[in-house]
Parts: sequence; C-alpha cells; structure tokens
Amino acid sequence: MTATLTVTENPLLTGKGLPTFDAIAPEHVVPAVTQLLAELETELANLETSVKPTWDGLVEPLQLLGERLNWTWGIVGHLMGVKNSPELRSAHETVQPQVVQFYNKLSQSKPLYEAFKALRESEIWDGLEPAQKRIVEASLRDAQLSGIGLEGEKKERFNAIQLELAELATKFSNHVLDATKAFSLTLTNPEQVDGLPPSLLSLAAQIARAAGAENATPENGPWRITLDFPSYGPFMQHSTRRDLREKLHKALISRASSGDLNNWPLLDRILALRQEKAVLLGFESYAELSLASKMAPNVAAVESLLEELRQASYDAAVKDLADLKEFAAAKGAPEAAELMQWDVGFWSERRREELFAFSAEELRPYFALPQVLEGLFGLVNRLFGVKVKAADGQAPIWHKDVRYFQIDDEAGNTIAYFYLDAYSRPEEKRGGAWMNECVVRAKFVEAGTTSTRLPVAYLVCNQTPPVDGKPSLMTFADVETLFHEFGHGLQHMLTTVDYPGASGINNVEWDAVELPSQFMENWCYDRATLFGMAKHYETGETLPEHYYQKLLAARHYMSGSATLRQVHFSTIDIELHHRYRSGGSETVVDVRNRIAKTTTVLPPLKEDAFLCAFGHIFAGGYAAGYYSYKWAEVLSADAFAAFEEAGLEDESAIASTGKRFRDTVLGLGGSLHPMEVFKTFRGREPSTKALLRHSGLAA
Repeated sequence: MTATLTVTENPLLTGKGLPTFDAIAPEHVVPAVTQLLAELETELANLETSVKPTWDGLVEPLQLLGERLNWTWGIVGHLMGVKNSPELRSAHETVQPQVVQFYNKLSQSKPLYEAFKALRESEIWDGLEPAQKRIVEASLRDAQLSGIGLEGEKKERFNAIQLELAELATKFSNHVLDATKAFSLTLTNPEQVDGLPPSLLSLAAQIARAAGAENATPENGPWRITLDFPSYGPFMQHSTRRDLREKLHKALISRASSGDLNNWPLLDRILALRQEKAVLLGFESYAELSLASKMAPNVAAVESLLEELRQASYDAAVKDLADLKEFAAAKGAPEAAELMQWDVGFWSERRREELFAFSAEELRPYFALPQVLEGLFGLVNRLFGVKVKAADGQAPIWHKDVRYFQIDDEAGNTIAYFYLDAYSRPEEKRGGAWMNECVVRAKFVEAGTTSTRLPVAYLVCNQTPPVDGKPSLMTFADVETLFHEFGHGLQHMLTTVDYPGASGINNVEWDAVELPSQFMENWCYDRATLFGMAKHYETGETLPEHYYQKLLAARHYMSGSATLRQVHFSTIDIELHHRYRSGGSETVVDVRNRIAKTTTVLPPLKEDAFLCAFGHIFAGGYAAGYYSYKWAEVLSADAFAAFEEAGLEDESAIASTGKRFRDTVLGLGGSLHPMEVFKTFRGREPSTKALLRHSGLAA
C-alpha cells in the first residue's frame, strides 16, 4: 500500500469500532490525520455557530467530534508505544503540531465555553444526572486550564507553549527508548555469567540470537544482557560479577543524558515552559496548576502525606542498608563496608534467600502466564461475578503474541473486551506497563433504538517472553504488575456510566485513578487467589505451602526502602514543579541531591542522571502528580481492608463486599468526586492506617 490511498481505503479514517491493526501502516498516518483535521475544523465551526446550551445541543455533538479525533490519534499513540519504528515516528512528528493546534482551538472555543456556562445557569441544570453535571463542570474547568481566558499575545504564547511541550515530550520519550536500545553487554565466557539463573541465561541467549549470534545457547553463550527490565533486573540480582553489575547500573542511570540523546536540556526546557504556562493561567507554580484538577486540595496536603510516609520509612530504610552490610560482611564480601547502588539488589536477594529460604527465581515455574491468567480471571469472578473468556481471532492485533478477551456478566451478556500484550519487545515497545482505552462505553439512541457501545481496553506489560519452548514464566513482581494493570482495566471495563466523558477512568481525578490497580495487587497474597494460579508449568503441582508462608513473611522485606524510594521520586517531582526555577540558583541536579539527603540512604552517584529517563513526569501524565501512587495507595489499602474486615475466608462476605466495590469504585467512574465514591464504598473518609500496616511500617 502507498500513501496515495483514497479516504475509504485508509483504516485510520474509520472513526469507530475496533482498529484494523493488521491493515494499519505508518504511511496511513499523515493522510488520515490531515484529512480528519480538515473535516473536524469544519464541524467545529458549524457547531460554534449553531450551539445550544443544552445536553443534546452542546455536550453530545462535542463528544462525537472529540471521539473521532481520539479514535484515530489514540491508535497512533498506542502504536508509538507498542510498535515504534522510524517511519511511524516520522509520521507522528509530521502531524503532531496540527493535532495539538486543533485541541487548543477546541478547548479555547469561546462559543462552546459560553454555552457550557449558560447550561450550568439554566433551568435544565437541576434535571441533569450527577454524571452529566460533573462532565459540564469538568469542561468548564478544563477550558479555564486550557487558556480560555487568555487574549492576544498571551493566548498565542500559551498555544506555542502547548505545541512545544508536546514535541518535547515525544522527543524525550524517543530518546529514552533509543538509549535503552543502544546499550547491551555481550558476555562470552562462563565466568562472566556466574550466578545467573537458567531463565536469564535462556533469555540472554535468545536476545543474542536475535542480534545475529545464530548459534547462541543458554549453556555455551554468547549471552546478551540489555537495559530492558526482564534482562537488567535479574542480572543485578544474581550476577556475582560486581564489575559487570557496576557497568550495567551506570549505563541504566545515565541513559539519555549525553550526545544526540541528551535529555538534560529537554527536561529543563519542559520545566521552564510548564512554569510559564502556569503563570499565564494565574497560578504561582505548575504544581498548583496540576493540582487544580486533582483530588489533593493543595501542595501542602501532598507534602504532608509525603512527610508522614518519609518519617515512617526513613529509619527502616537505614536499617535495611545496615542489615545488608552486616550480611555481606558475614559472607566475607570485600565491598561490605561500603555497599554501592549496584550491590544492593544482589545482596538483598542473597539475604532474602537466606532469611526466607527461597529465591524469586524458584517461584517462576509456578507462575506461567496461562496459569496466572486463569487465577486472575477466577478472582474477578469471585469478587465481581464476571467471567473472562478468550476471544482470540475476533479482533485484529498488532503483533502475533497479542491476545484478545471478552468479559461476560452473571447473565452471560458480554459487557467488555480487552487486548493483552504481555511480553517485552525492546526493539519496538517502550518499557513499563500500562492500561489505555481503545473504546469507551457509551449509550446511543439511533432511530428510536437504544444501544450500548461496549468498552475495550489495552493492557500492556513487559515480562519475559516464552523462551526455549517454555511458556512465559513470571516473577512474583510480574504477577503483581499484571494484577495492577488489570485493576485499571476493570475500572474502564466494568463502568456503568453511559456518558463517555465520565465513563470508566474518564474524569476520575488523576491521584485517585490508581485505586483499583493498587487494590488488585493485594490479592496476589490472598491464599485462595494464589493457590488458584500457582501451579508448576510442567507437573501441575500446586505451589507448596511453605513457599506461600515464605512469600507472606517476605512481603515486608525492605519495605522501608521501597516506600522511601517512592517518596524520593514524588518529592523531587513536586519540588521541581513548585519551587524550582530554570536559570535560578539551583540546577535540577542540585534539587535532586538536596532532596536525596533526607529521602535516600545511599546518596546519588555523580553520574546519576535518572531524571533524564523519568518519563512519568517528563513524557507522561504524572507531572506534579507522581505522588498519586502513594495518595491512591492510601485509598486502595483502606479499600482492601474492607475485605479483610469482612473475612477473606468468608465467600459470601467477599462476594457482597466485592459487589459494593464493583458498584461504587469500578462502576461509578468519573460520575462523582472520588472522595464521594470512596465514602459510598467505605462509609467514611480514608485513613493511612491500612497502608502503613500493609507496608509493615506500623502494627
């Protein structure tokens, strides 16, 4: 196919339904987006002249207009994450400015803004449902945060900032992907792979074969180690070669910090532009602008939570490191007196093995992906009464390993679908794990007939792929990640809201959106759930009881360090977006080092440039919002405590509590403020007690 396709032949112009991934190519992007934007410009102009301050005359036509662009541009964004290529990047880069400009025009439309205000002040207002009111209120707020009140030069400057920020975020993300891909360590003799588990040797040989070493085997090598986490993580935990761990660690922390892939100037420019944008909108800092649409009331409230968690975790983290040094010394390690960052993973894993008499690798055979999915699907049936079924072949996919599933309710009616892209593909897929919307639930009335459009989710992970004829064998951390993303998916798929603007995760405040995902992680430690999925992939043997007891005992292992790490990231994020000023007396590195004094127990190395790969805040949606993980974890831990109080062994109590959770947290989506949703489920406001208890930081 070529770029001269007619509109009817371009699969990115369909505008509804499931994307035909098997037909979409990078050359479709520019003509499709160009054509679509031209049509939408006309539609917007027509709507502005004919708009009426009613739901049917304003909100619905605006929603349809936005959905057409979101459908096409959403597919392009999805493919940028899972099937990245130079051709796709070039196409994305070509049309991104026009897309940003159209979104600016849409969000700054005075006629539409005035119509929203008139709707809120009209007699119709009292007759609207809570979800409809929330959508109108959010539209007014978002218009204000998008520069609706700006005129002349200020408006032009705001729009220029929006455009540059979008371009910088894409460039930042591409730099991280390229820098991750650019580094590898090829090992050729057995001494270099001493300590590595069989699963990593198999993966390293597979990576070497893919890179051209056709005869690479797990037994004889060569072995190729990369910065992709399924390769990097186990190497840092198990390699006895301290020099190689140091080399790999320094490569990871210096990604995208020099040469053609240097993100330092980009991130400083991003911070400067965000601050300028905030001031244009009347805020003192970008953090204040960010919190204007979040659950946390202000910066002080965020910093208060972070300080509470810092105080609860700091001494525990100090003790964690002291215990590791003592342990390494007892083993005669020469580095024991001065453990470095590249030693912590190795010695913490050795100490875990000795304390709890098992290694993370020992558990992999019990967590084959097909078995884990069976356990996960059994859990959601137990909690929420829904059934997940394979639907492979019913939807086009972007890679042969992608799977497709459907969700049926108690009566056997299909209510949602999702794609699962589980495996790491560092050559084309960005790292991490995420859930995103493919199709949003909505109700339509056409020719007198009401029909419901079912939601469809993308679930993306980056676990070890099947190697040497074995299924994907997961670490317990991989299992927790899958449960986490599925929690996001459940909020999208089990929504009962029929208005797309408040359906699923839409219109849910960003610092509450992690509630369902972190809630689901807790179930990985639930006896019934774990034994429902932990079966040996070869023998079918259920995970021995002693392993379960060890998992429970190890749950709080080094939790002080883990909590402090999140506090460190969150505090840097808030500080950079609230008090830091580009060109001021401190550099971003100075800020990070200052904060590190009270939020780390090992000071950052001089070559540590982790900010250059901190995509969450510089290329994702977590700017001045990284604290959201901890803010929402307070909610999720307290929500799980409701099930503990009901009795995890009492199936009828679990089912009734699960129904309440489904009807509120999962069902109501963005139709009510998250505090109201939480109080409806829990009967009170949230408390930090459950989080501190679950983290082993309080009784």
